[in-house]
Amino acid sequence: MLEAREFVEAARRRGFQWYAGVPCSYLTPFINYVLQDADLRYVSMANEGDAVALAAGITLAGDGRGGAGRGIAMMQNSGLGNAVSPLTSLTWTFGLPQLLIITWRGQPGVPDEPQHALMGPITPAMLDSMQVAWELFPTEASQLAAVLDRALAHMNGTGRPYALLMQKGSVAPTELHALAPAKVAQGPATEVIVRRSAATASQRPTRSDALREIVARTAVSGTVLLASTGFCGRELYAIADRPNHLYMVGSMGCVTPLALGLALARPDLKVIALDGDGAALMRLGALATVGAMAPRNLWHLLLDNGVHESTGGQATVSASVAFADVAAACGYHSCLDTDLVAQLAPWLQRAGGPHFARLLTRTGTPPDLPRPKVTPAQVRERFMQHISAAAP
Repeated sequence: MLEAREFVEAARRRGFQWYAGVPCSYLTPFINYVLQDADLRYVSMANEGDAVALAAGITLAGDGRGGAGRGIAMMQNSGLGNAVSPLTSLTWTFGLPQLLIITWRGQPGVPDEPQHALMGPITPAMLDSMQVAWELFPTEASQLAAVLDRALAHMNGTGRPYALLMQKGSVAPTELHALAPAKVAQGPATEVIVRRSAATASQRPTRSDALREIVARTAVSGTVLLASTGFCGRELYAIADRPNHLYMVGSMGCVTPLALGLALARPDLKVIALDGDGAALMRLGALATVGAMAPRNLWHLLLDNGVHESTGGQATVSASVAFADVAAACGYHSCLDTDLVAQLAPWLQRAGGPHFARLLTRTGTPPDLPRPKVTPAQVRERFMQHISAAAP
């Protein structure tokens, strides 16, 4: 049986400084140990997919060698289903490796609760199907170096995650004696602004109008734009293809935790997450994590046209959601609700952070909208090179 200290310190020596996840009783020793170390970061996530996306943002912030710290996503195997989308269409597609610690509840031959009876036996097959290399979590200190070195070799060689499947009793208990100094800045939003015109829905600005304004108001150096999947990324690419842009494909709803991970790891950058109403609704819990972690360098822009436009225009339920009020309740520093593109310029200049804005837009896309000619891997590579050159 390992001590949490033995694993965490061996991982720290290899650049792993960030932990994110959803607790499991098997993981309690790790969480307790990390929480009591001021030089390590544990981010409690709303779901396991958000943890994977945040760890991907940590990877995106680095230089490919752990320069900004490596990320570990932790979860119970019952939550592996929540992580399938970012594991298969974010980390795999863009080549953003991370270490996964997955507890093996319901392992065959080990008595457990009835809800683990199916997931336990199929967990290894799920990892294999997603092309996530894995091995059992080590139980002896003498195994640690070899296990972590294998994981790093795989991550560096393939650009894909590596999983450690933790059996019951692998790690000894760790008491939570005292918390390290606060690592998050919590508090209510200081300001909620509503600026609406008398325009009808058909007179609202287009998504492209908003993206052009954002591009015009942001410099390539020191600012990064992460665009949600679907037409948002395609329209941003059509307006301006810049090295500080990242166009998400798949992993719907993950742009916010991805941007959060990047913002936390690179506080010198101005990080702008370009979200959509359907995507935001899918992972609304990410707003709570952003508010709790309170990165001063994150701007979260929700472009709300009320439909899933790239799949045929099916309506979302955004018309009944007061997104700015939700963000305010989650702890964003300021929140804006508007249908005026002109409000984006002063919003981008606001100090503090994080900042939220919902811009109501009309439906419709430009004719002959192109798809990016750069591959996700190429986008990642030039993005990471660009921000690496700007690193302090």
